[in-house]
Amino acid sequence: MKAVVYHGPGKKAWETVPDPAIEKDTDVIVRVTTTTICGTDLHILKGDVPETAAGTILGHEAVGVVEEVGAGVRNFRKGDRVIIPAITACGQCEYCKRGMYSHCLNGGWILGHTVNGLQAQFARVPFADTSLYKVPEGLRDEDVLFLTDILPTAYECGVLNGRVGPGDTVVVVGAGPVGLAAVMLSRLYSPAAVIAVDLDARRLERARRLGADVTVQSDREDPVEVVRKYTGGRGADVAIEAVGIPATFELCTELVGPGGRIANIGVHGKPVTLHLEKLWAHNVTITTRLVDTETISQLMKLIASKRIDPTPLASHTFRMDEFMKAYEVFGQAAANDAVKVVVKQ
Repeated sequence: MKAVVYHGPGKKAWETVPDPAIEKDTDVIVRVTTTTICGTDLHILKGDVPETAAGTILGHEAVGVVEEVGAGVRNFRKGDRVIIPAITACGQCEYCKRGMYSHCLNGGWILGHTVNGLQAQFARVPFADTSLYKVPEGLRDEDVLFLTDILPTAYECGVLNGRVGPGDTVVVVGAGPVGLAAVMLSRLYSPAAVIAVDLDARRLERARRLGADVTVQSDREDPVEVVRKYTGGRGADVAIEAVGIPATFELCTELVGPGGRIANIGVHGKPVTLHLEKLWAHNVTITTRLVDTETISQLMKLIASKRIDPTPLASHTFRMDEFMKAYEVFGQAAANDAVKVVVKQ
């Protein structure tokens, strides 16, 4: 088969590799029909994730069809269309029993990280019964693809951790894929307003289409002034950090008002300054979380009922034999107005 193989920092190739095989009774082999590229894949290629070994197939988000099942698999059969999430759950360890699948002692984020991933024609998926989700009849791959990572990430780490509620003013800092998903999913809880902050005017236009009431292009306006003015000086009830750099986290601490919540989604690679001398008396809650994907079933019902439509998050579509081009486009996202790329078999 063909797959995207990581060959060390800065090196990747769409090349022929051995087909995957069942290794444990709980495995399945899936024919990948649709997949995508994540910012985390770019971090791996930059050398920021040293535990990913050269020779690993990249990718942790896909939809596909079950081709072969291990002897211990009970819930899936050959021919089932399935969502393969970024997080693998054994279902038996202490963390799985607490619903913290991202910390599974036998799984967690392993696909495309410490075991071969999903940017391939076929893939082995461990712990199938407790990791895969069947695709409901009537839904296309494109409808459910982003349930694999960015939708539950935005929902669990941003909206739920931020306790978005009716009448809240919500500020989403960062209008990349996850930030845009957070804008869309915040609308489910009837906030008074959703304010999106970003440097890119085109991404802010997407945020407006997905439900942002106010957008702030932060190299032209001061987000703190805009939010204070909009809230009568009080500040936001919820600030969702969806970038992952010190400046945007610290901005969230300035945007949030007394009693507010800061929900961090961004992947941070550097320390940030926490201004407790300002925050200690403001009853501010700061939350962090790695996505567990435990809300996939809930979000899938919202897609099936057309309460949410994640397809506008896709900006480009490629064939699998165009994977290197897809990486070029996604790697220069700002120049190419790329949000999420869809790669199809």
